[in-house]
Amino acid sequence: MNKGHRYGIHRSIEPKDSLPQPAWKIDNCMKLYDNELLIDVEVLNIDSASFHQMKGEAKGDSRKLKETILEIVQSRGKLHNPVTGSGGMLIGKVEKIGEKHPANGQGLRVGDKVATLVSLSLTPLRIEEITKINEETGQVFIKGKAILFASGIYTKLPNDLERNLALAVLDVAGAPAQTERMVQEGQTVVVLGAGGKSGLLALYQAKKQVGPTGKVIALEYSQTGLDNIRKLKLIDDIYQADAADPIQTLKIVETATSGALAHITINCVNVANTEMTSILITKDGGKIYFFSMATSFTKAALGAEGVGKDVEMIIGNGYTKDHADIALNIIRESQPLRSLFEEKYG
Repeated sequence: MNKGHRYGIHRSIEPKDSLPQPAWKIDNCMKLYDNELLIDVEVLNIDSASFHQMKGEAKGDSRKLKETILEIVQSRGKLHNPVTGSGGMLIGKVEKIGEKHPANGQGLRVGDKVATLVSLSLTPLRIEEITKINEETGQVFIKGKAILFASGIYTKLPNDLERNLALAVLDVAGAPAQTERMVQEGQTVVVLGAGGKSGLLALYQAKKQVGPTGKVIALEYSQTGLDNIRKLKLIDDIYQADAADPIQTLKIVETATSGALAHITINCVNVANTEMTSILITKDGGKIYFFSMATSFTKAALGAEGVGKDVEMIIGNGYTKDHADIALNIIRESQPLRSLFEEKYG
């Protein structure tokens, strides 16, 4: 086997010797390097912002949606949406383990089912056939192969949770894990885009963290999302709000908090132009967690400056220590949340 670089630099084609995530094109030949993992892929879970964009561009034409996905992978060697810059993650079976891959001696075996916890925007991928697309969940069922670099994190799929359910939860595991890290007892937390899967998990974890003296406010635009939040009976304060309308959303949060605003704002929205809303509804000295892949650093930085807001803004890191366990344990702890996820993703 040829020797591979820990971070996958050996796979970068355009530009050569670059990191594979920012690279425009990478090598998706499935011939294994010595420190790589070969995966027989079953399902891709496309990032919400990316899938929303591709679905909108297809305008209801499922054939066009399929063609768009195949075209991106064919041209770039990975599922890296050129518009949103995001990808997703996958599950599949381990087909081969390189002799120098860190999994050797760590209990991983050929045939084990795993979920990759790194983005498809840097994962060498080859699709032989798309067999099904679930347009409600963003899950794409394929026949294909993928490569995981030595630095790529993964987790074995749990035995007590159905495959598609685990995939949906693990795809957004960073949101509840960062929520656990950031939120403290007694705080006021606002979750934007609270009705999606990342928003629901963040809501649950936030409510757990703030305790009886804190407050969690759910803001959601879609009626389906609002209904999902109400089904869980976790949150007292639920409002319909368009996160792309900062002034109207600010009015809602001012009313809900008697003008005090949020200590912590968690942005899980899958559309663009929600940076100013997040900034305005957060009090001076507060924190904003941008989990949304539609976030613009420029808009957030200049927007906060423009309105004179002293807030700490955290760009969502898809990886947080123990994030897979934290997210999966939420599903185990909350039967209503598990039932809701099973209904949609199971």
